[in-house]
Amino acid sequence: MDPARKRRVRMVVALSCAVLLVGALAYTSFSAASTAVEPSQLLASTNPGESYQLTGKVVDGSVVRARDEIRFRVRDRTNKKSVAVSYVGAVPDPFREGREVIITVRSAAAGAPPHSFVGEKDTLITKCPSKFKESEPVAPASGAKKS
Repeated sequence: MDPARKRRVRMVVALSCAVLLVGALAYTSFSAASTAVEPSQLLASTNPGESYQLTGKVVDGSVVRARDEIRFRVRDRTNKKSVAVSYVGAVPDPFREGREVIITVRSAAAGAPPHSFVGEKDTLITKCPSKFKESEPVAPASGAKKS
């Protein structure tokens, strides 16, 4: 085989490997991605065995800690629907009632209460409240001049 042909074959093999690698990376990136759903969306379309990124606010008075497990309810931001979640794993320091959370969940096993989900270990994320909330406009003082 002459050197020019050898070089071309090497180039084709190298480019083919690069294309396959990029394709594999793109596939794994997009197949693992899941969109965040709120409790009302989760209740409407739950498939057993699938995992979902659940997002919403922790319901006041719903947090129960027992040994290694923590149980709480997550509700929609706008709608009042909520789901029960049981979770085992690291709990972030800012986790508390009324805070927004994101957690990867699966449907609970048969025999569990309806609309209950099991959080996957170490997937609980607490959103911290914004420091930059909109403030109400300040009313002018009673003695101030209007221009």
